[in-house]
Amino acid sequence: MVMEIKLGDVVRLKKKHPCGSYEWEVFRLGADIGIKCLKCQHRVILERSVFEHRVKAFVSRGE
Repeated sequence: MVMEIKLGDVVRLKKKHPCGSYEWEVFRLGADIGIKCLKCQHRVILERSVFEHRVKAFVSRGE
């Protein structure tokens, strides 16, 4: 089943970022998903399948 992802979604990942944050905001959609750490603003591009595997929960939904 395909996960429904929107711009502006805030997600909690399974593992924490080295800065200590678990929460990321989606800033790019497509075959790859762009996410930005909410603590240090680091940006990462992940393949959709990798992103869907790493997401633990949605903190808030975007527009």
